[in-house]
Amino acid sequence: MEDLSRRKFLQQTALAGAGLMFTNPVTIFSQINNSPIMNNTDKNTGKRKLGTLEVSPVGLGCLPMVGYYGSGVREKKAMVELIRSAYEQGVTFFDTAEVYGPYLSEEYLSEAVTPFRDKIVIATKFGFGVEEKQPTALNSEPKHIRRAVEGSLKRLKTDRIDLLYQHRVDQKIPIEDVAGTVKDLIQEGKVLHFGLSEASANSIRKAHAVQPVSAVQSEYAVWWREPETKIFSTLEELGIGFVPYCPVGRGFLTGDINAQQRFLKPERRSTLPRFEPEALKQNEPLINFLRSWAERKNASPAQVALAWTLAQKSWIVPIPGTTQYHHLSENNGAINVSFSSTELNEFNSEVSKIKLLGHRADAFTESQIDK
Repeated sequence: MEDLSRRKFLQQTALAGAGLMFTNPVTIFSQINNSPIMNNTDKNTGKRKLGTLEVSPVGLGCLPMVGYYGSGVREKKAMVELIRSAYEQGVTFFDTAEVYGPYLSEEYLSEAVTPFRDKIVIATKFGFGVEEKQPTALNSEPKHIRRAVEGSLKRLKTDRIDLLYQHRVDQKIPIEDVAGTVKDLIQEGKVLHFGLSEASANSIRKAHAVQPVSAVQSEYAVWWREPETKIFSTLEELGIGFVPYCPVGRGFLTGDINAQQRFLKPERRSTLPRFEPEALKQNEPLINFLRSWAERKNASPAQVALAWTLAQKSWIVPIPGTTQYHHLSENNGAINVSFSSTELNEFNSEVSKIKLLGHRADAFTESQIDK
């Protein structure tokens, strides 16, 4: 109870810093609708680069807004206001995809960012058979890529996609053909930068040789560090940025999930090995570890987890997703938590001794991840 109260206190402190404490968000944004929406440069300020693309050090993932974690599709107006709040706190990097909803996430984002479209970076993705009513099937055929991009441009109400990812590598289509199609779209001005998601080092190299890759997205967090050994050296060599999704472990690393909690379908975590009862119990020491560092850093466990991610490389930009104002401000506050090189070594050494149970993905999801 003490840890939970501490986290709530820290969240409230973050909200106060953003000028939101004790204020109804709806009231705030009824005022915003009648005044310019300003990006607060005192907040999420230290820019980072994904290749040559400059973004805020912490972005916003827009997947949870469409009910991915079992809470149902969130009301559009509320999510538009949340996205605008993110911009006010300094966020300039927003991540979505055609398959999120499908389509709803892009539509929410479009309405939200209209007043400041030219001041932010929109990343979206193609690669699933959404138009064919097969949203879980991979499809990166060149014609499909073009159809997907035209659909995203229309929904996002923009003339260009700042960062276009292949959502998953499609083994049926040579990655060189995918990169070549995106290269053509870049030459046409419809896309500005190319990205890959959950791609192997081999695929990254092949794609980069055809069209320079600006960013690679993959799951990465304190409790899932495989990208370090699989692709980090390749990214560093080629000057490619890295965008971790689920940097707070789908909520586990916040400390708000305990061993007694159960997840039921269609909640996404109900299918993931790391959220099975036995795994939740065995992995509790990791939460206790993060809480100890949170106390040490006068922060929350979520902020420590995000700050750790930021500390790994200067070309890493995490995109925590949320539908809650207090989590949004808390996540953005992670940029104020730092690690010295000595502290980082100590942290990594200690966390490596914690034996974790459970894989990060279910068998079907794992089958679509490029090896």
